[in-house]
This record gives sequence, structure tokens and C-alpha cells, in this order.
Amino acid sequence: MKILVLHGPNLNLFGRREPHIYGRTTLAEIDAELAALARELDVELETIQSNHEGALVDFLHLHMDAAQGAIVNPAGLTQHGVPLHDAIKAMPFPVLEVHMTNIAARESWRVHSIISPAVKGTIQGLGRHSYLMGLRAVVALAREAQAQ
Repeated sequence: MKILVLHGPNLNLFGRREPHIYGRTTLAEIDAELAALARELDVELETIQSNHEGALVDFLHLHMDAAQGAIVNPAGLTQHGVPLHDAIKAMPFPVLEVHMTNIAARESWRVHSIISPAVKGTIQGLGRHSYLMGLRAVVALAREAQAQ
């Protein structure tokens, strides 16, 4: 089973960018934890981080027929990523939105996610655990879909 992990713009700065909000955990550390969990769950991960929406869209298109699920932290594309929203809706597998912070408790302009209506569900506000819980959940959903 292949699961996609998409990290949006500026997430390569985790650990350095606003550590009082995002903590000191780096993206490399998150990816390492996800890789360890993927081994435990016996799934393969394909991961991308890009500061460009088109690269994330292309990544979904590339893996559309080979993946069984995805977790996406759209970051700055959360409020305005129409192409990413549309690409997610086209995927034949479950996609979950994850956020390190609780976007509903942040600035008022961050509250609305254009991505949320396109995904199966959202996990947010739990720091790196949002990613780990997202991976566990999307694997469970994908396995349920395969069993049907």
C-alpha cells in the first residue's frame, strides 16, 4: 500500500519558523517519524514538500493510480489553493488534511479552509501528532476501502 504525504509552502522551515507557534520539530524529524510509523503499519510512503502549488498538484496526478491514500498539510494554500482542492477531489482514494496548529484558534483569515470540503477529514492542533494520527487514519480508511 502506498500513501502520499504532501507538505505545502514554508513547511520546510518547521523548527525555525515561529517556533512559539509550530514548535521546534523540523520537517526532517516529522518525515522520520512518519517513515518509522509507515514501517510499523507496513505501508510505503511517497513524500513531497514544495513551496509551489503546481508541484503538489503534479505529485497527486503522478501517483493517482498507484496510491491508496494521502495526507496533506496545505499550509499557506489552505485558504486559497483552488487547484490543490480540485486535484484532491479528483483522487480515487481517501485524503486527509492535517495541520500542526488549530487553524480555528489562529488569525481570523486562517479559520476557513478551502481544502477541507475536498478531503475525507481534518486533523489539526496536535503538533507533529496531527501527521502521525493522519497517517494511521488514512491507512485504516484505505484498508477498509480495499476490503470492500
